[in-house]
Amino acid sequence: MPSLPARFAGIILAFAPLFVHRSWRHAQLLLIGAILVPGRRTVTNVLRITGHTRDRHFVNVHRVLNRAAWCPRTGSRILLEMLISAFAPRGPVILALDDTIERRRGKRIAAKGIYRDPVRSSGAHFVKASGLRWMSLMLLAPVSWAERVWALPVLTALVPSERACRVKRCRYKPLLDVGPQLALQARRWLPGRDLVLVGDSGFSALLFLDAMRRGGITAITRLRLDAALYEPAPPRPPGTIGRPRTKGARLPNLSDVLTTPRTRWHTIVVPGWYGAGERTIEIASATAVWRHGGLPVVPLRWVLVRDPENRFAPQALLCTDLDREPVQIVSWFVRRWNVEVTFQEARAHLGVETQRQWSDKAIARTTPCLLALFSIVTLLSSRLPIRKRTQVTTTAWYAKPKPTFVDALTAVRHALWREQTSVMSRRQRHRPKPRFVLPCPWAYALCQAA
Repeated sequence: MPSLPARFAGIILAFAPLFVHRSWRHAQLLLIGAILVPGRRTVTNVLRITGHTRDRHFVNVHRVLNRAAWCPRTGSRILLEMLISAFAPRGPVILALDDTIERRRGKRIAAKGIYRDPVRSSGAHFVKASGLRWMSLMLLAPVSWAERVWALPVLTALVPSERACRVKRCRYKPLLDVGPQLALQARRWLPGRDLVLVGDSGFSALLFLDAMRRGGITAITRLRLDAALYEPAPPRPPGTIGRPRTKGARLPNLSDVLTTPRTRWHTIVVPGWYGAGERTIEIASATAVWRHGGLPVVPLRWVLVRDPENRFAPQALLCTDLDREPVQIVSWFVRRWNVEVTFQEARAHLGVETQRQWSDKAIARTTPCLLALFSIVTLLSSRLPIRKRTQVTTTAWYAKPKPTFVDALTAVRHALWREQTSVMSRRQRHRPKPRFVLPCPWAYALCQAA
């Protein structure tokens, strides 16, 4: 079993109650090996990087993912509590909800489907991809040494395709059914905190917004410029017969508000505008009621955003909390850009889409664990000395001003490898210096792993 630095033991051992003693030894091996191994995150590569290539009982490590009895949801709760304590101890907890496609092929992967690839597609070019769809709930928290907001995955759920549900004869759950379940689970885990959920235009649906409002979660999403907005329902006079009104007079479309000269615009400066620094924009805001026949009525605050220099098209945002300031709504919404950064970093440095499991249970566990590994590495790097976690890997041809996730991963790997070398070193006195022999994990990482 690889040795742990003392500063990392508290974080990794927090997940020990999820497993029985024997399974925990193998799970700890998987966790440390997944951090150390370069390239593909397969179980065999983890065994190679940790020096267990001669272990005859290697199948026990596979069983942690495809057979062992442990609850990933309980692990997500432990991870969320540690992230909240480290990065968001006070103030509102900002969460983000988004989906991603894991490109996978194979006849035995039952939950896969054919989807639009959001990375390779554009407005004029449609690209289809075969794979698995995942819905991930992330914590949007500022990381002090990186001086920007990171999206830290907490809870990830598989959304099987409609064809797979039809084959298994079970009810198909679309994204708008899975999303509220993840958000309301976080609400139950954090009963006393102010939760703000940020999503893209796919979550701008009345059923979803009403579920968030009734669950005590403030939802912020995009809003259509032609949405049917109304004034609140007038007071009901005593003795009135019939059902009470749900809306008042119809308000102009936001597309008309955008062009009318009577609209009052306010100039603000938003820090961290989609990773491009500060951006000066103009906003206009008011409250309204969004209603559609047969659907819940949702009160909201809308915010119109436009660029004085016309570098992006005007857009509208909504917030289900009428008392939020428009400047705060915009600043929270632009944090959503970090979700795409996390998905890209997880693919590039944590081996998402390189795993090779085909059993249903292993598939449902492996990708959420790899995404959660992003948050675990961030937690581990926060325990390092400030000089280590702020060290930036630069070259003559690439000047990086601030540390990124790859720098945090490098620092954590360095601490883990240093612990292994201190354990393997000879400490007896009066012994001639032995000839250096390259350890097997190092030989694999330096000479064989791609």
